[in-house]
Amino acid sequence: MTTRVKICGLREPAHVAVAAEAGAAYIGLVFFEKSPRHVSITEARNLALEVPPGVAKVALVVNASDEELGAILDRVPLDMLQLHGRETPARVAEIRARFGLPVMKALGVAEASDLAVLPDYEAVADQILLDAKAPKGAALPGGNGLAFDWRLVAGQVFEKPWMLAGGLTPDNVAEAIARTGARQVDVSSGVESAPGVKDPALIRAFIAAAQG
Repeated sequence: MTTRVKICGLREPAHVAVAAEAGAAYIGLVFFEKSPRHVSITEARNLALEVPPGVAKVALVVNASDEELGAILDRVPLDMLQLHGRETPARVAEIRARFGLPVMKALGVAEASDLAVLPDYEAVADQILLDAKAPKGAALPGGNGLAFDWRLVAGQVFEKPWMLAGGLTPDNVAEAIARTGARQVDVSSGVESAPGVKDPALIRAFIAAAQG
């Protein structure tokens, strides 16, 4: 079974094309102003219209209000919402019901106890994304280039499809997959030459390594 890859934080049409051609299953667009990968609604719409059929378009949002989500979805053709903030299970269920799109909930992991909430979120989300927990005081909830201890999820039984994120690069993604059994992986900073600047060669190398 081929590992499904999500390239997140894309900002250039050319990089969308590279990711799709290389075999990405998901394209991630970041709607979080503090992120160097942030795109405006107009920019996101233009990028989404470049994504070929068969590649899922995912909006990453952080503690977004209904008004913010509505403004995005009014203009941008999307396939999934990725909730990367402090959204409660009740809020996840509310967003999924209100907007009618599949929802992926990101959970920060630093120690085994962080996985205790997994059943609560699996009950309401369509997918789970496990990311390294952001350091205390960090400006970004994800995309910090940090990995967590992959042994924490080795052997974990999941009720819903899940995705591994956090500090993945072309050099370590194959090991991460082997250690965790992940069938889906997410990368952002690991395929960049500078914060927010994607590198086409690294995108290709990451997907090849993940699927190799």
